[in-house]
Amino acid sequence: MDARVSELFGSGNGHGSGHQGFGVAPKKASAKNKKPKARFSRNFKPSNNTPYLPPEAEEGNIEYKLKLVNPTQYRFEHLATQMKWRLQEGRGEAVYQIGVEDNGMLVGLSEEDMRASLKTLHRLAEKVGADIAVLREREVDYDSDIPRKIAEVLIRKVPDDQQFLDLRVAVLGNVDSGKSTLLGVLTQGELDNGRGRARLNLFRHLHEIQTGRTSSISFEILGFNSKGEVVNYSESRTAEEICESASKMITFIDLAGHHKYLKTTIFGLTSYCPDFAMLVVSANTGIAGTTREHLGLAMALKVPIFIVISKVDLCARATVERTVRQLERVLKQPGCNKVPMVVSSTDDAVTAAQQFAQSPSITPIFTLSSVSGESLDLLKVFFNIIPPLSNSKEQEELMQQLTEFQVDEIYTVPEVGTVVGGTLYSGICREGDHLVVGPTDLGQFHKLTIGSIQRNRSACRVLKAGQAATLALGDFDRSLLRKGMVMVSPEMDPTICWMFEAEIVLLFHAKTFHKGFQVTVHIGNVRQTATVEAVYGKEELRTGEKAVVLFKFIKHPEYLKVGAKVLFRQGVTKGIGHVTKLQPIAQYLPSPREDDDDA
Repeated sequence: MDARVSELFGSGNGHGSGHQGFGVAPKKASAKNKKPKARFSRNFKPSNNTPYLPPEAEEGNIEYKLKLVNPTQYRFEHLATQMKWRLQEGRGEAVYQIGVEDNGMLVGLSEEDMRASLKTLHRLAEKVGADIAVLREREVDYDSDIPRKIAEVLIRKVPDDQQFLDLRVAVLGNVDSGKSTLLGVLTQGELDNGRGRARLNLFRHLHEIQTGRTSSISFEILGFNSKGEVVNYSESRTAEEICESASKMITFIDLAGHHKYLKTTIFGLTSYCPDFAMLVVSANTGIAGTTREHLGLAMALKVPIFIVISKVDLCARATVERTVRQLERVLKQPGCNKVPMVVSSTDDAVTAAQQFAQSPSITPIFTLSSVSGESLDLLKVFFNIIPPLSNSKEQEELMQQLTEFQVDEIYTVPEVGTVVGGTLYSGICREGDHLVVGPTDLGQFHKLTIGSIQRNRSACRVLKAGQAATLALGDFDRSLLRKGMVMVSPEMDPTICWMFEAEIVLLFHAKTFHKGFQVTVHIGNVRQTATVEAVYGKEELRTGEKAVVLFKFIKHPEYLKVGAKVLFRQGVTKGIGHVTKLQPIAQYLPSPREDDDDA
């Protein structure tokens, strides 16, 4: 937070650009707005150091209210409609700033007015079926004799057609930085014993328990109820109970830190479409191993990132500060262009959550310990307040398109049959829907019927665009499925191709990149080896050069879209880019296997 924000909000030793933190506008602005259309009480005189927020936006989920004292019935109805609009804009969450003019001036209210305003807000929230929680209250310093306060209030209402708000957070960081332990502590509600007890429930394989290293992608959930209290396994026995009592869910995607599992980590980042990435750095080792690589991956895929420095109980304060400075240096480098913001109090966490969602360049940094529990609460406050990135309008548009589900995982469950896990990219999916899945090695699609749907291990009737879930397919033959396939509505005409063109930037390469070179290509949930068939306009590419390249898949054709992000690697060779042109297989071939109709 900058000096102006910390002046008002007490502590804070980070840096920020005061987007939504309470700050003082520069002199020029306050001179211009010296006589706003304000409803001042007689003893209030705007002075030159009047603090300001940015003016209120028509869109978005943030509403400014000067005061809400005894509204008339007509005004009350109008305010309720306005609250519904703000909640819809924030997909179930809205933030009200009380004691603030529409132009952003922090006027403040007397104790009595503030009490009456919060009471009205409670009534409004009850009317629309929402809950409210006061995030913070602050006194505004003016020349007046009566102390004046401003309050920031979070209003949360789960949309009627949805179980809970859902955010996906990918967890990155070097091996042994404490990723799984931190998730174990957050989701189980018990601190670690310093020897890795908290992470045992997260591991999926015996060798992970023996080595203490994650090699697969696992999912963990942390819930918050409508009052902002944590709901995790400490009170609830099952994931279903957490889903029932939570109005907001954070799904953590625990990725592998070791270099030899890098392909799994890239797959987790490209196919599960996380909203945010949490980079865990160990305080005693600093930036080591795959930390830079993971930071680069998240930035290449344009995933907003925040940083957690773990294991602060192991080392002296000076060591922690050295790690923080090291991170700040890396984040400020020209390639990153981030604004680091160290979080050291609840106020900082609230400001960080709001700024982080509005400006992708802000990077909050938390310092905590999974053993002593130091500063864990700040991270929970951050998760509770952080709003979803996409607004309701974008989701509505995606829902109106044809159904497209990306297959990321395939299981066989006793007494259920074949089950696929993945993300619904667009459209709506219901139980009993008829879809086609493919492409096979011959570029064909098979018909299938959706049995049941589960989200976060609890049953769900309707799946909407952007949500992750598992779908039961009954007795559909598992051998016909593989990761990277898509399930689409039969009306869609999917573009299947062996060859595609992409505009790429070569990030690192030991020698030269030329025709005939083989790389592993990641595009969304597609992961396959491809050969470079042609480099247009150049004989060869060197590190840092751009070009349009023609790739050809080696094993089977894939379903791709123009504009999709491409990430490729081979040994130390790495590059990123996007698909510019597809060379589709002649025509869409329906499957000759009609006996799958009743699957």
